[in-house]
Amino acid sequence: MNSTQTDQERQGFWARPSVRRAAKFAVVALIALVFIFENTAITTVRLLVPEVTMPLWGALLIAWVLGLLAGTLSIRRRR
Repeated sequence: MNSTQTDQERQGFWARPSVRRAAKFAVVALIALVFIFENTAITTVRLLVPEVTMPLWGALLIAWVLGLLAGTLSIRRRR
């Protein structure tokens, strides 16, 4: 290893903040997806006025995706 390398270049792959953040997101996303697809019961969801009968996993997946979009938009606006 060259002594002129910076600390960032010497860091291991898992020591990088962006990699740790992505790994945490992947673990939480995996747990959320397992939870979503384990709920297979049919449920009725009210969309303002109409009522829709659909599998619970579908409603949870829609809510999860909308949450991801809202989080992404709020993070990008702060930068």
